[in-house]
Amino acid sequence: MISPYSPYMEFAKTRQAGRYTLATSGIRNCPLSLLPVTLEELSLDRPGGYGYGPLQEALARHCSVTPDCVVAAGGTSMANYLAIGAMVEPGDEVLVESPTYELILAVLRYLRLNVKQFQRRPEDGYRIDVEEVRRLVTPKTKLIILTNLHNPSSALVDEATLRALGELGPHVLVDEVYLPALFEATPLSAFHLGPQFIVTTSLTKVYGLSGIRCGWILAAPDLAWRMWRLNDLFGVVPPHPTEQMGVIALANLGPLAQRARNILDANRPVLNAFLSSRRDLDSTPSEFGTISFPRIKAGRVNEFCDMLRSKYETTVVQGEYFDCPDHIRIGIGGDPEMTAEGLKRLALALDEWGH
Repeated sequence: MISPYSPYMEFAKTRQAGRYTLATSGIRNCPLSLLPVTLEELSLDRPGGYGYGPLQEALARHCSVTPDCVVAAGGTSMANYLAIGAMVEPGDEVLVESPTYELILAVLRYLRLNVKQFQRRPEDGYRIDVEEVRRLVTPKTKLIILTNLHNPSSALVDEATLRALGELGPHVLVDEVYLPALFEATPLSAFHLGPQFIVTTSLTKVYGLSGIRCGWILAAPDLAWRMWRLNDLFGVVPPHPTEQMGVIALANLGPLAQRARNILDANRPVLNAFLSSRRDLDSTPSEFGTISFPRIKAGRVNEFCDMLRSKYETTVVQGEYFDCPDHIRIGIGGDPEMTAEGLKRLALALDEWGH
């Protein structure tokens, strides 16, 4: 039996938090006061059916699609599970990027799929080599999976690359949860590039709304219906107050996006100053997104992270969770004062590590 286990999620739930947390990948949660909602607007009495009508309509408007292409889900992780689970059967072949978000790999293994990986190499700016993917595709390949922006590097996959992947034959699942971090420069969702594309995303990472679990899938209507039916095995009836809060949030994303931009505009120069000062790291400047993925040139990174946590009260994500054991993932979505101090402590820890 394959255990339904994610080492990264165990880390995130038990060891990610710290006094100075650089391990979170999204914008820190916003105060409820930023959402114009009152208790009187919320209800426990939910109408029946698949999806909550006002939320389906709001998501459809937000994504410029019809409501029958939208499947609401409890965050991007559940959206990924439903999208993958409705598309494949045990033994099917799936191609997924490397490095990638560990929870995606955990899902693929739990579903007993034949997993093949294509490389996104740091020396190439983590771009996708379409010809490499083409060589890996076989008649058994059911799905190609990638993240855009890339988790863990924040690299952007351009439209030409996405279109080329869509021409290879299998469906392409694109996790776009970080893409809104480009703000007004956010490109067209891959869903609009053709019916072979399936997209997952949520309001979690960029808008600081993790607590309401407002995620969704965009898929052709026949595939969307299969995903709704799969969700019957898990969700039954979603928490209705959070559905209502999702509708309110979607109508008020402007202030939440501006808050995110302010946080990233404050933290990104501090991160880049830190990265440019370190000869003990291989890295590239951060252009956009909420995360960075430098390589530590020497030593056992797990031992370094333990020392960083215990002595300097600072946490980062160990690269082993992305099959890159000599890397660390740094998040810059936290409070600017905390983030700046965390980076100072990371520098002190690296100085000590080097000696």
